[in-house]
Amino acid sequence: MTDRFHLGWFFQSSTAQAWGEQWTGAIGRDWMRPDFHTDFARALERACFDYLLIEDSSYVADMWGGTMQIYVEKAIATPRQDPAVVASQMLTATSRIGIVPTLATFAYPPYILARLMGTLDQISAGRAGWNMVTGSSTRAAQNFGRPDQAEHDTRYEMADEYMAVVNGLWDSWAADSIVADVATGVFADAGKVKTIDFEGKYYKVRGPLNSGPLPQGRPAIAQAGASARGRQFAATHGHTIVCDVEGVDKMKSYRDDVRSRMAGLGRNPDECKVMYVVSPVIGGSEREADDKYEQEKLRNVALAETRLAHFSKATNIDFSVFPLDEPLGEVELKTNGHQAALESFIAANKERTLRQAGALMGDYGSVKLVGTPDAIAGQMAETMDEVGGDGFLLHNYFLHRRYAAEVTDGLVPALQRRGLTRTAYEHDTLIENLQEF
Repeated sequence: MTDRFHLGWFFQSSTAQAWGEQWTGAIGRDWMRPDFHTDFARALERACFDYLLIEDSSYVADMWGGTMQIYVEKAIATPRQDPAVVASQMLTATSRIGIVPTLATFAYPPYILARLMGTLDQISAGRAGWNMVTGSSTRAAQNFGRPDQAEHDTRYEMADEYMAVVNGLWDSWAADSIVADVATGVFADAGKVKTIDFEGKYYKVRGPLNSGPLPQGRPAIAQAGASARGRQFAATHGHTIVCDVEGVDKMKSYRDDVRSRMAGLGRNPDECKVMYVVSPVIGGSEREADDKYEQEKLRNVALAETRLAHFSKATNIDFSVFPLDEPLGEVELKTNGHQAALESFIAANKERTLRQAGALMGDYGSVKLVGTPDAIAGQMAETMDEVGGDGFLLHNYFLHRRYAAEVTDGLVPALQRRGLTRTAYEHDTLIENLQEF
């Protein structure tokens, strides 16, 4: 019998990219307002999701054809609002679900990030998480006064040191440091607040934080390491990992590898949950679901160039220079961006044209889930049986309220009836809920 598994949501930071799609209402006009974000977070909370992760990037891309045109016209990762502000809105609108903004280490001095994440954890009574990314885009680096990002593995070396700093800052106030003793007139025990006096290769920070202790001690850490170096980093620091590999065999291999790395580091592998990105196609009947799936495949063909432009953004490679209707072949490509994604893309598409490859990109995630709510619940259970755990990170690029309802009011109740997902939160903090099972 399948054990319970976790549910999260990979939120595209903005709903603007859905502006021209059916069922999106007036998103093209209202995308900047908080109503959809907060309503959506409440809906996921009613469905007892562990967390909502807010994706982000801090630049307007110009990789496709050397121009920003397609990114601006098609709203490809543009616009993006500050994820910390969106997270704050979602946290104040909810009371149980975890909210996990993406914040890049190159964009925030470690003291600022530790204070920001500490504050989010405080205002939410322990429901904040941080999707820790190092950044990979040259254009993003240039927005912060740098000519380029550091080399891939160097970024992770810097990130390890960054984590040592922020962990030290979060630990600079002991959990019991605040006594608020009216009789003695002492608010906090000065002996339990320490400087960290960190001096490393990349960072130098005195501390302590001036914002006080965190309800969780430290926020939950999310990571998406796909390369060998990224997996080691995720195994070292993560409470949850975003995984977007395709097929049950690769899903299992990834999880086994990360858990082995955790054991080698002296960590209990059950402390970190690997969450697989999926985008279910849900229908009231099998025929309706199949029809929707066929319609989405046709849409994806029409969007092939847009998808390739998005991939160009992620890899810093201009795929517009290659013929769209010829196979990519044995081309030699290197990136300082998402290396594992590029390697997988090249390996999977040697015999496809670039346009065909673009049409197949990313919509369904690690495993295709198509059917009625109950049928998909069964498919998810079978997948978890084969993989071993830990859960799914649902995603829909063209998110709208109808799809949200199909998931929260259709799919999740079917999962709950099978005993596959929680029906209530048993704990107050995000880390505790992640580690409940």
